[in-house]
Amino acid sequence: MSLNDLAKQLESYRHAPTEKWDPPYCGEIPMLIDEHGQWLYQGSPITRTALVKLFASVLVCESGEYFLVTPAEKVKIAVADAPFMIVDWKFHDYEGETVIQVVTNIDERYILNEQLLSFVKDGVPYFELPTGLTAKVHRNVFYQWVEIAQQRELPDVTELFLHSAGQDFVIGRLAN
Repeated sequence: MSLNDLAKQLESYRHAPTEKWDPPYCGEIPMLIDEHGQWLYQGSPITRTALVKLFASVLVCESGEYFLVTPAEKVKIAVADAPFMIVDWKFHDYEGETVIQVVTNIDERYILNEQLLSFVKDGVPYFELPTGLTAKVHRNVFYQWVEIAQQRELPDVTELFLHSAGQDFVIGRLAN
């Protein structure tokens, strides 16, 4: 089993085949994913995890705007920052190589590998997930990662990075 096969196996979240659907746009609904990854409808938190996972399974981002897409309709929702948060992580040893598994706020599991692109925005690391959506690293996870991060000196900055599955993931930069 390859590392990519392991990563796919660990993904507990399945995204609907939204790319195959072309429903009509039906307007905007009063749903928000706030800056902490909390889903709200008409200002009230959606507390049923299964319902949040269902909505997440049909969430897409097109040109920076977010939509819930079903075969019958497409509705716009608001997202304050990133739709998901990385809330937990752990090391795994896989065939002699150290990999990092991350867990999102809706219990999606991913291996940090070449399929996940990382970027830093306003000093906070984010990851682009295979679905094309982003996950922001929760502050607690970020602080844990800073303690174990490796450093790389560049001419103008020092990068902090994690190594997983043969890849380096930058989680921050410090001015020299």
